[in-house]
Amino acid sequence: MSSQALVLTPDQQARALNVVGMQIKVLASNVDTQSFGITLQEGPEGAGPPLHRHGWDEAFYVLKGAVNFQCDGDRIVCAAGTLVHVPCGTFHGFSFGQGGGSMLEISGAGANAAPFFTAIHNEIPAGPPNIPKLLELARQHGVEFAV
Repeated sequence: MSSQALVLTPDQQARALNVVGMQIKVLASNVDTQSFGITLQEGPEGAGPPLHRHGWDEAFYVLKGAVNFQCDGDRIVCAAGTLVHVPCGTFHGFSFGQGGGSMLEISGAGANAAPFFTAIHNEIPAGPPNIPKLLELARQHGVEFAV
């Protein structure tokens, strides 16, 4: 555990990353906290990742709008104020509902979420994604997309 508190005021936070149509701001990485990671994820209607899984737990807290989640075949529309916990290894995906939305994402210990998002931002330009490159980055960061 970290021996110091981590406090980041809005002016100290990193700029949002462009991640395949979503804006993701890494508020704290797993390295920063020496435990969990936190991101703020925002997107327009329809934006979001397809079904995928990875080797860390993840939780989402919907702040604004509605988010259409799919977890292990179950589909649920989550309004603001809804918390979704996704256990390690569970296939899941989501898309922002009408008008777009925002949510916090909390990744468990050992997660590669922040490095994965950063790699996508740095290596895949805005616009239609380079799917082979995206799949290679996913593989490198321990993310498996459903086929």
